[in-house]
Amino acid sequence: MECSISRTNLNCISLGDPDTQKSVALLKQACLDSGFFYVVDHGISQELMDDVFAQSKKFFDLPINEKMELLRDEKNRGYTPMLDEILDPENQVNGDYKEGYYIGIEVPEDDPQANRPFYGPNQWPSDEVLPRWRKVMEQYHSEALRVAKSIARIIALALNLEEDFFDKPEMLGEPIATLRLLHYEGGQKTGKVSNPAKGVFGAGAHSDYGLITLLATDDVVGLQICKDRNAQPQVWEYVAPVKGGFIVNLGDMLERSTLHRVVLDGRERHSIAFFVEPSHDCVVECLPTCKSESNPPKFPPITCSAYLSQRYKETHADLTAYSSNKA
Repeated sequence: MECSISRTNLNCISLGDPDTQKSVALLKQACLDSGFFYVVDHGISQELMDDVFAQSKKFFDLPINEKMELLRDEKNRGYTPMLDEILDPENQVNGDYKEGYYIGIEVPEDDPQANRPFYGPNQWPSDEVLPRWRKVMEQYHSEALRVAKSIARIIALALNLEEDFFDKPEMLGEPIATLRLLHYEGGQKTGKVSNPAKGVFGAGAHSDYGLITLLATDDVVGLQICKDRNAQPQVWEYVAPVKGGFIVNLGDMLERSTLHRVVLDGRERHSIAFFVEPSHDCVVECLPTCKSESNPPKFPPITCSAYLSQRYKETHADLTAYSSNKA
């Protein structure tokens, strides 16, 4: 059961503001409210942002058989078709009405690191089909990771930790960082307009399972957040796009993060998500400043690699379902 939907107001943090304490205060308040906030003045040029969206659109405009040749592999690199992901199985019919493309940190196949989950070579469209595509995506991946590390320093200060706490090799020094291009087809193509009452969503209700998510969107409204998942009825609020900026949210590794979903009015929508997680061997456990004898940890420790592998498995279709399509 839901009530009427309005727009939410989010704090806006400027990475160009020299007043660090102001940014820390804004982030603390955002975490108390929803875990979502805007980030602007991040240093990525508008030209690059526009280019990434244009290149993403070029890929999704390709025929489905060409996209399926780049179907995601066991490292979760490559194309994810419509309905591949189901984020809210209790309330969704079929799955998410979106297609996507995963790009991670490029690790050569002969590098020992490539044996780890989420590390390895990316899948790339050929230069003949999409010239400059790889160059643009790799540049954006690098720039987005720089922005995420800057945000992590503000998070560290907000948690009363040393500013470089998340810069350590076991944290974000050797991260699992994934760029995901997303495309929500318009209702005229799929015949589907989001309808929560009937279990039809662009993306089902979920919380992000990593550390930090940076989301860039076009100007089509679709993202909704629910600040209190236990409320009856649940109250969902739209998050307005911000031109040239990021919508940022903190994932489950930092807190029990806010439910969000994508509900569309039938218009086509493009967005670009960047997920940042700690290194494979990082032990995800309660931070030292967030526990005490009277407030012990609520969850047992687990390595980042094991945790992420399980969450991906829970939300994506089994790759064997596509074996005939890729033959």
